[in-house]
Amino acid sequence: MQPTLIDITLSAVAPGAASSPLLVVALPAQPAVGGPLSELDATLGGALQRSLARSDFRGSRDETLHLGGVADGGPQRVLLVGMGKITDRRASIRRAAAIAARHAVKYGTGTVDFWAGALVDVEVEAAVVGLAAGAWEYKEQKSLPPEDERRTPLSRAAVLVDDIEAAQPGLASGNAIAAGHALARRLAMMPGNLCTPDYLAATAEDIGARHGLRITVLGREEMTREKMGSFLCVAQGTPQDPKLVVLEYRGGAEGAQPVALVGKGLCFDSGGISIKPAQGMELMKFDMCGAAGVLGAMEAIARLELPVNVVGLIGATTNMPSGTAVNPGDVVQASNGKYIEIINTDAEGRLVLADVLAYTKRFDPVAVIDAATLTGACVVALGHTATGVMGNDDALVNEVIAAGARAGEPGWALPLWDDYKELIRSDVADVKNSGGRAAGTITAALFLQEFVDGFPWVHLDIAGTAYTESDLVTLPRGPTGTPVGTFVEFVRARAV
Repeated sequence: MQPTLIDITLSAVAPGAASSPLLVVALPAQPAVGGPLSELDATLGGALQRSLARSDFRGSRDETLHLGGVADGGPQRVLLVGMGKITDRRASIRRAAAIAARHAVKYGTGTVDFWAGALVDVEVEAAVVGLAAGAWEYKEQKSLPPEDERRTPLSRAAVLVDDIEAAQPGLASGNAIAAGHALARRLAMMPGNLCTPDYLAATAEDIGARHGLRITVLGREEMTREKMGSFLCVAQGTPQDPKLVVLEYRGGAEGAQPVALVGKGLCFDSGGISIKPAQGMELMKFDMCGAAGVLGAMEAIARLELPVNVVGLIGATTNMPSGTAVNPGDVVQASNGKYIEIINTDAEGRLVLADVLAYTKRFDPVAVIDAATLTGACVVALGHTATGVMGNDDALVNEVIAAGARAGEPGWALPLWDDYKELIRSDVADVKNSGGRAAGTITAALFLQEFVDGFPWVHLDIAGTAYTESDLVTLPRGPTGTPVGTFVEFVRARAV
């Protein structure tokens, strides 16, 4: 279960002297030949200067130009990748590095060298994270192609730097974050019949065993004793045992309040009795990306050895129609005593998170961030670019948005005004689990807020950002790794 990564190292070799099968040179808009590039241009017989002079390559974002290479004594292939007009160099380097690795995979070069000029430690980290993201593939259920059609898999990458010793911290932190992303993306990409609640719990146990984290796993019997009627009503239609999993990382001072990270783990969501349309339902294996994000973040945080206490909690089950499934109109009671009218059984993620958030209170958290592929309404509002961010503490909301920006996972704040609460007012219970189409993302968050008691809290709706149905240039179709980066950046800032 340990995430598999390519071997990423540092090299002090100048780009002109690199002997890699593929050298990728990341350049800003309107690049010029000078410094280390002069030596590379000489190695290439002036091809770089001629290409720039003819405007064959202008350095636009994601633009690429393959220059070929040299027979011996230098890079066998040279690929230019554009970074565009740079406003955030860290983000531009991460993006260019991901494109570099994806091309290396496509070419079958086996190794790649990446150069983007002089790099400070956070830029080295960005290059490492980008290379690992671009190299990531999920092939566990694919048969090998015929031998004569196979390409050499990408197994090694090197970031070219001026000072290896100074760049070591960036390499270490980049590899740690890359491991978290890889774990989260693998879990999300796995078919629902393999990535079950039991498997998520076993993955958490593996993380705990490797890093010395305390783990607690509650099943149906234990949750029944805890009176988690909201969580359990979702699980009552499936024979699979639901799991509430807690991982405790104690890197901070003894007794210091922890940061709590909470994730929705619906390993498959059919919608239950309020069943979804058949078209596209296979994508509902991604409904556990919040839980995958928590597990990936805990992997990265433990590798980073951050001096802060962190508790990761996930609620995992499947939502299935059956003779025992919860029905629209049913009323259930959550562990905090509140009664919930079930309007739509496809609004199940908030029912799971309700009891997980109530359970989180016992850890006396200093801040709680939950992540969930919660509402299609968020995709309508923000598309696939930004995560919806809501919470009960404006300063915490801003802190989380800033963390997401540093991680390349942008978020946008939506209001949690009391006026919207009327939409989830029930005639027969304390609250209902769906307020209809209007303001669907906001009412879902307001429902969750009913189970937040005494701690600052932020909700991330990652329905549009946790996975993609189209190629993103830097990433293929499938899971993006969001919100691992946001979680890690938030915790890392708290650890300073």
